[in-house]
Amino acid sequence: MNEIVYKVMNREAFTEAKAKGSFDGSAADRRDGFIHLSSVDQLEGRLCWEPSRGGAFFPHLFGALDFDALIWEEPPELGANGRRRLPLRVLP
Repeated sequence: MNEIVYKVMNREAFTEAKAKGSFDGSAADRRDGFIHLSSVDQLEGRLCWEPSRGGAFFPHLFGALDFDALIWEEPPELGANGRRRLPLRVLP
């Protein structure tokens, strides 16, 4: 599979990881032994607090997330409806 994957994290965690050069995972990632990632189709559900993922497959990264792999960084903006609008990009 050659697909862009996303890691959702708060600004503080992002700033800390970027300064370090890699992201070793959140408390939940470290507990599970891998970094939880999302495909573009899963982002909306990842940002909504729901009890189930509906059986969807989420990409997982076993090891640190190296910031050399970062294609772009962009915080989600608020849409007119008050919900976060996700910054979605496609590779050329």
